Amino acid sequence: MGFKKVLMLCLTCILVIAVAGCGTNNGNAGGNTGNTAGESSAAPEASAAPETLAPIKVALDWTPNTNHTGLYVAKELGYYEEEGLDVAIVQPGAAGADTMVTSGEAAFGIGYQEGLTVARLQGVPLVSIAAIIQHNTSGFAAPKDRKITSPKDFEGKTYGGWGSPVEEAAMKAIMDPEGGDVKKVKIINMGEADFFTAVKRDIDFAWIFYAWTGIEAELRGEPVDMLYIKDYAPELDYYTPVLTTSEKQIADHPEQVKAFVKATSRGYQYAIDHPEEAAAILTKAVPDLDPELVLASQKWLSPKYTDDAPRWGEQKAEVWQNYADWMYGLKLLDKPLDAEAAFTNDFLPESQ
Repeated sequence: MGFKKVLMLCLTCILVIAVAGCGTNNGNAGGNTGNTAGESSAAPEASAAPETLAPIKVALDWTPNTNHTGLYVAKELGYYEEEGLDVAIVQPGAAGADTMVTSGEAAFGIGYQEGLTVARLQGVPLVSIAAIIQHNTSGFAAPKDRKITSPKDFEGKTYGGWGSPVEEAAMKAIMDPEGGDVKKVKIINMGEADFFTAVKRDIDFAWIFYAWTGIEAELRGEPVDMLYIKDYAPELDYYTPVLTTSEKQIADHPEQVKAFVKATSRGYQYAIDHPEEAAAILTKAVPDLDPELVLASQKWLSPKYTDDAPRWGEQKAEVWQNYADWMYGLKLLDKPLDAEAAFTNDFLPESQ
């Protein structure tokens, strides 16, 4: 799961959605999200799963990995069925998960705060309904022989990315406090090359998710020095990834959203409590994955699903606001974000 591939797909799809004008809701549903969700939370709990299950799709952001374990657990252990749902977990294809959710092809998807922030400001009615991981586990990684142990060490080195202005902005955000100069970094587009190929060929460091690429590096005997961006710039401690739906889905089927989030929450809580068993479930569902990598990644990531939050999925307005304000200040956004309309906690169960 390459960070550049996932984020490039996410941000590229925003333009596709905006041009298509899919799923427009006059921009009002986001403001009503809290009210709609509040009504759904008052609905009585079902005593048993209905005889007829409602078919729904949830679109992944990329190929299956441990960011998605809770979904596979909820499906395998029957949590979705208990809530009256027949859930199909699908890969995004060329359109991307955000497009599928906005168009109604998928009821739910896996997205990113950075992509959803841009989408909201382009009038795309996506809403984040749960944070899959509480803190940003991505950062800049380099093989240990490059001796990059501080952002200032980026100077004179070659960074491999995907050509987004966010990359240089994030690099500058963590270099400036350390006295570094981002203009002294050579930035190239490394295309489709994966991290391990690229660092052997023509780059010194790249932006990765440690839970997958970092763990893989350990297993390959090629450990990296990892600089988590959240450790140097608090505004970059954003939610990545998140569980998304559309304003239309919330308005038309609030009870279904509540049922889906409840079952998904149970799936992630199981992965928190039973990482080895959860890893086995993911490997069974996706046999092409490396079982050793899945298990090691799951053990590392499971505690981070909730971390210091009171419950899985919890989101804070200041996290959304801080990141959007940072982007707006750099003129990466045309206008400020209405953070309160971009997410909701109203569908989260009060307790597991």
